[in-house]
Amino acid sequence: MRNNSKDETIVRNYLQKYRYLIKEYELVKRKEHPEFRYLEEFYKSHQTDRRSFLKYYHRYKQSGKEEDLLPRKRGPKWKSRRTIPFIENKVIALRERGMNRYEIVSVLKPKLKRHTPSPSGVYKIITRAGLNRLTPKMEKSKRKIIKKKMGELGHIDCHYLSKSIIMGENKRRYLVCVIDAYSRIAWAEVVEDIKSLTVMFTVLRSLNMLSEEYKIKFEEVLTDNGPEFGNRNSSKKEEHPFERMLIEMGIKHRYTRPYRPQTNGKVERFWRTIEDDLLRETTFESVEELKEELLQYLYYYNHERPHQGINGKTPVEFSL
Repeated sequence: MRNNSKDETIVRNYLQKYRYLIKEYELVKRKEHPEFRYLEEFYKSHQTDRRSFLKYYHRYKQSGKEEDLLPRKRGPKWKSRRTIPFIENKVIALRERGMNRYEIVSVLKPKLKRHTPSPSGVYKIITRAGLNRLTPKMEKSKRKIIKKKMGELGHIDCHYLSKSIIMGENKRRYLVCVIDAYSRIAWAEVVEDIKSLTVMFTVLRSLNMLSEEYKIKFEEVLTDNGPEFGNRNSSKKEEHPFERMLIEMGIKHRYTRPYRPQTNGKVERFWRTIEDDLLRETTFESVEELKEELLQYLYYYNHERPHQGINGKTPVEFSL
């Protein structure tokens, strides 16, 4: 009952806000508004994105139904274009390492949460894959060997997310990404701000994740000249959180040429890809849902998505 009441309150407040905005918008359009002369003033005053507002406004005007003012939850495009057996592939990968169904569930649950299959569901997956009986190869754990070129250079960057990416909110959030220049294996996290301390801890977690999961240890990293990454001309780099972290880890810091984002092209291309596949025109119900979808997408990007820049292979295939 509480959840239903909360949902009804959110819907009521949302519709009330849009009724007011539409009334204000039409007054400006008719040149009758007492305060705003131009639409840009209206958008800025109400902190409203022009494209988002007009999308819902025109949808409402065409149908005449207030329900069309409400955000529509859309699934990410990469799921609608192609069915990704994300969970099954993860189960199979863990089974090939010799884990039983209960061990697989215990490994997946912290990452997949409510999407984790039950032990019986895991058994059905491994049976369909013909892995219900352990083979000698599965029983013996083999250490993964990564080519020497892995980790020679990492690209690091921050990306602004749409303020309306979370349903019912108008708040800026960001992504921080680390990508290996050789294999294109990437990791990214959602953050609330891009202050130097926040970026430092986020990059540290990402570096540890890439080291543990893919055995990538970076010799150098490349960033733009943003203040969150330090200052190339500073004589006191050890006083900046991000710079100090790299010094402590023995990683050399390189910077892009000023006003030349192409220098960091691999991570810039990653941002375009993730916008097209996952983020653009997608609304999430909560930050937690956004983080879960991002986690699934990163697995898809690293393990299943062919990359033209590496001969049509997936990043993980290319790293082997």
